Amino acid sequence: MERTFKINRALISVSDKDKLIPFAKELDQNKVEIISTGGTYNYLSTNKISAIEISNITNFPEIMDGRVKTLHPKIHGGILGREKIDDEIMDQHDIEKINLLAVNLYPFKETIKKPDISINEAIENIDIGGPAMIRAAAKNHENVVVLVDPNDYEDFIEKYEHNEITIEYRQYLAAKAFGHTASYDAAINQYFNKEILKITYPDQLIYSGNIQSKLRYGENPHQTAAFYKDDMSSNERNLASSRKIQGKDLSYNNIADGAAAYECVNQFSSPACVIVKHANPCGVALDDNIKKAYMRAFSTDPTSAFGGIIAFNRLLDGETAKLIIEKQFVEVIIAPEISSEAETILNKKQDVRVLETGKFFDSDDDDYDLKKVSGGLLIQSADDGKISEPDLKIVTQKKPSKKEISDMLFAWRVGKYVKSNAILFCKDNMTIGIGAGQMSRVYSARIAAIKAADEDLDISNSVMSSDAFFPFRDGIDAVASYGISAIIQPGGSIRDDEVIAAANENNISMVFTGMRHFRH
Repeated sequence: MERTFKINRALISVSDKDKLIPFAKELDQNKVEIISTGGTYNYLSTNKISAIEISNITNFPEIMDGRVKTLHPKIHGGILGREKIDDEIMDQHDIEKINLLAVNLYPFKETIKKPDISINEAIENIDIGGPAMIRAAAKNHENVVVLVDPNDYEDFIEKYEHNEITIEYRQYLAAKAFGHTASYDAAINQYFNKEILKITYPDQLIYSGNIQSKLRYGENPHQTAAFYKDDMSSNERNLASSRKIQGKDLSYNNIADGAAAYECVNQFSSPACVIVKHANPCGVALDDNIKKAYMRAFSTDPTSAFGGIIAFNRLLDGETAKLIIEKQFVEVIIAPEISSEAETILNKKQDVRVLETGKFFDSDDDDYDLKKVSGGLLIQSADDGKISEPDLKIVTQKKPSKKEISDMLFAWRVGKYVKSNAILFCKDNMTIGIGAGQMSRVYSARIAAIKAADEDLDISNSVMSSDAFFPFRDGIDAVASYGISAIIQPGGSIRDDEVIAAANENNISMVFTGMRHFRH
């Protein structure tokens, strides 16, 4: 068979040696001459694969502890040489063509994740020759196949065997190669800004992500969508890294709602359950175990819980899984661990997506929130602001009880994940009513009260949380008749005195946090 794209010579230099030996053996069997460098050459030789050390091509040894080994005209000329254009100059300088480049880079990203890594060690793991070769091969993709991902080896071999190394395929690999070096440079850039220069917002923002899945559609069926994992996050335990135990493919809305549920439930150290619908919590509760927490969270708003996302911060046991299936239709269940009994029970409902995230923890991860706007990108630090009892400023004549303080702090944590304007009624570490996303704070309060009444939940002696200050006393007057016993809010209005007076007149205790939690 006459090949439309013939490979005579390959250069292999990889830090990730996954799937390398079967790939190299196939090249060897196809009579492809293999050039290699240091560690890769030794690895191939140990596995009895014939290869030529790169110094025998360049007639120059590796120097400077390997900093200089591939930066040579006989290497880059071989990669960049164009068919019928550069043949004469290549013959003149005794440069042979390299038709295949398999290179992946020093493990910089993995290196900087190690604890107590020195700047010098990080810098020594910045690859120079590798990116130069990859970019050269990608530029010259008409004449060179470039492979940067071990997962592509098998597909390449199959295509080569069937004479399917088309220009379109080489273009695809070239684009992937440029993405590989761009992501690598982005990680280095971020490291320099963060660890060396201590810059929070650099002059240029470079974001890198790896595709997790192409989605059926976006928020609506007429929108296309995909899900990318943040390539730069230092937090390895997150929704993007979760393991799907069962269920249909996740949708755009599943992922968005799942992220809201995951982030909210991860705020609590006690056994907790969060139920989310349309990116808002519709029920949250703490208890001695997750079964009790689920029952209480569900009771807040069973109607909205239908088709919702449920997240736990403890192992999902069989008993709780059975209860969920009996009580409601659920789209996604998220937990740090899933028991084998729970898996068996949930397996009867194959459409339910079940995600195992690994142990939750209070991360110090300094991830940022990004939001695309017309012509630009808004970026801010994550809302990781926390409030504890010593931070509270009591501003009313009536002092809150210990129980009220506990409930207020619970409500405050939940409120951070409710769309603004956000009003919550809570009691005994359970949401009683939630009002979200209204243009008026008063109307959010009314909605929260209506929801509580619809489920026969008693608002009296509950606490109220507001994500921002009350601009007028009408918000306090509106809820006074409900029997609210305490209010937690940021404070800071020019009419704080009027608001405090309203609380005093209605015998309600009030505390200020000095911190706002808008969630637009």
